[in-house]
Amino acid sequence: MRRAALHNLGCKVNSYETEAMQQMLEAAGYQIVPFQDQADVYIINTCSVTNMADAKSRQMIHRARRKNPDAIVVATGCYVQTSAGEAEEDLSIDIIIGNNRKTQLVRAIDEFRRDHRRVKELAEDSRQPDYERLQLTRTAEHTRAFIKVQDGCNQFCSYCIIPLARGRIRSRSPKDVLKEVRGLAASGYQEVVLNGIHLSSYGMTSYNRQVASEEMAGGGHLMELVEAVAGVEGIRRIRLGSMEPRLVDRAFAERLARVEKICPHFHLSLQSGCDETLKRMNRRYTTQDFRQAVALLRENFAHPAITTDVIVGFPQETEEEFEASRHFLEEIRFYEMHIFKYSRRRGTLADTMPGQLDEETKSRRSHVLLALADRMSAEFRRQEIGREAEVLMEVKEILRGEEYWTGFTREYVRAAVKADGRDLRNQLIRGRASGLIPGTQILQMEEVHV
Repeated sequence: MRRAALHNLGCKVNSYETEAMQQMLEAAGYQIVPFQDQADVYIINTCSVTNMADAKSRQMIHRARRKNPDAIVVATGCYVQTSAGEAEEDLSIDIIIGNNRKTQLVRAIDEFRRDHRRVKELAEDSRQPDYERLQLTRTAEHTRAFIKVQDGCNQFCSYCIIPLARGRIRSRSPKDVLKEVRGLAASGYQEVVLNGIHLSSYGMTSYNRQVASEEMAGGGHLMELVEAVAGVEGIRRIRLGSMEPRLVDRAFAERLARVEKICPHFHLSLQSGCDETLKRMNRRYTTQDFRQAVALLRENFAHPAITTDVIVGFPQETEEEFEASRHFLEEIRFYEMHIFKYSRRRGTLADTMPGQLDEETKSRRSHVLLALADRMSAEFRRQEIGREAEVLMEVKEILRGEEYWTGFTREYVRAAVKADGRDLRNQLIRGRASGLIPGTQILQMEEVHV
């Protein structure tokens, strides 16, 4: 039996696609082995979000070639889509498969075996590509299934290469999504996470910026999908991937709150708490727009967990702008913040902007926001103490010498109950948080029997 190994770089959408490719190979008769093992075929699903991601992609491609010089090395994903010239010159690569072509994986491998010539499959038209029909019957997650429902982006933020790597917006049909959700539910999955490159544009068909903005209002297409998924028997929880703040108007928040299966854990993309910086980023919303979105979520959900991403050290960011951003973050009081130092990316507008900041300044500002993120996250967890919560149990582990089952609340706070010899995997347990397990950020739950 031929052996195949896969390695994923990048986002949850990439992870979904890597798992789908693995299942395609299994269906074709391949044995899947760890990437560090000897294999006949290596597949690297690359990332290109930063120059460093490009470098890591090349590193993993070359590692595969060194591991087995006679193996077939397949490079797929964003790096080979945006840097096709570099990929073609790289003699470590036998097969190049860009985005929106991953369904051709097995055919491309067979073609290479037959002809012994390099195979290249790249998306030629990034403006209006078809939606790539990938599907999962299971996921690497034991209890939570990430489902890709949307691809592409029309936003063209000044720091981002993704519209060039992924093409324009396109959406998966609700019928296809529901088929996958039903299959996963039948396999025992109780929680699904709806993901996309730009999830807020789910269902949009227009490339006109003004019309697309109007279509986003109220999130009608996405809401219809959420409501349909909520109707699938066996699904107990639904989470949403990253959302644009302008998606969250009153109609959207109120309608979403009526879906009992929605977890009150919302990731709203911010990037900066300073309006001038947002303009240079081409983010198309203001801090007031963001503030209003958060207020609507908190008005309609009892105790929502709000998380976000923040970039520090964007070109021309002054100390005053950084301080304005920091004050805004303190005002919003996030549960979690993912802090990134700005990284230049060839091919983007921001890469050519004057006023690039030095690494020392970016690191100093990053440390400030990381400390703030830790304080706010600890504060949110303390607010959970004394509350009753539902935890979907995932793994058994030893904490301070005792055996616990750990999982996540609907707000995505990690929590634990004592194992007491039980197998609680994939079970929903109700409990009341009595405090944090010493030395951890994990809530200790006392079970509540209903």
